[in-house]
Amino acid sequence: MKKKSWMIAAAFVVLLTLVFLPVQQSYSAEGSETVGITGSALDGKFHLSHVIKIYVPSTVKGNIPITEEAQQRFVDEALTNFSEWFGGATAVDGEGAWVDKDKTLIKENVTIVYAFAEKLDKKLIDQVVAYAKQLKEDLAQSSVSLEVDGKMYFIE
Repeated sequence: MKKKSWMIAAAFVVLLTLVFLPVQQSYSAEGSETVGITGSALDGKFHLSHVIKIYVPSTVKGNIPITEEAQQRFVDEALTNFSEWFGGATAVDGEGAWVDKDKTLIKENVTIVYAFAEKLDKKLIDQVVAYAKQLKEDLAQSSVSLEVDGKMYFIE
């Protein structure tokens, strides 16, 4: 009998885990709470749930380098726009790469300009996409990368 009670208790614990863990995670994904910090010093603190990133290339026509000064002008423009739209922005340098049709690794410097936002609406997204399209045209790129909440979009 003790063995049966133990098995019922174990099954109940598994059932509770299966029911309540997904509820906690879905609640956390909505931005109200974050898994692992409930009850911490961050509990109940104001936070920004969304992140928007634009990848500023350092080339024109896909592979012709521009000067550092020219790229910095585009980065400053992105920082200005994102700061106006979202209240602030950050730029970090990186190195992007892809393999061309001849199987050659193509690398270029890229600056990722990003901002956090409490809310994203259609108007803000449309402004960012319009700006990405303008950046694409200004640098004669086939596309510009735009990341919203961890999803990468190629603005053509």
